[in-house]
Amino acid sequence: MSEDTHRKGKTIDEIVEGDSLTVNESLSDRDVLLYLGMTNDNNPLYIQHQYAKETGYEGPVVPPVLLTGIITSSISKLLPGPGSEVVNLSVNFMLPVYHDENVTLNFEVIKVDTMKEVVTLSITGTKNEDERIVDAIVMVKPPKKRLNSIKGVNIEEVNA
Repeated sequence: MSEDTHRKGKTIDEIVEGDSLTVNESLSDRDVLLYLGMTNDNNPLYIQHQYAKETGYEGPVVPPVLLTGIITSSISKLLPGPGSEVVNLSVNFMLPVYHDENVTLNFEVIKVDTMKEVVTLSITGTKNEDERIVDAIVMVKPPKKRLNSIKGVNIEEVNA
């Protein structure tokens, strides 16, 4: 039997309060255009420089859902990792993020509920090192442990 090449994230037993992760991202015009094309979202605030300036912004802003996507993607890829399922998400956006601005997202596990098999992450996002752009609380079901047996039969023995 071939070995499973899919990486698994941390299970609930491998996560502790205080586990953390920092992610740095920058969203380009191309990233925003891909989002607009996929969602058919034609908000001129997201891509038209003149419109954005006429409405009081420095330039086109990154759609908030793209920032949310970075958060959920980081959870799926890194903490807890592959196999994770977001079950609740609450996000507050404080400041706009402009195209090509560097964003830092700090993730921290603030609760591990083994009874419900859910971990709660607190996420804070900043730009320009100290300007708060986003606060989020995300509840995540980490991946389950791999099954090594079915009905008491060791899978490895059967495949040997």
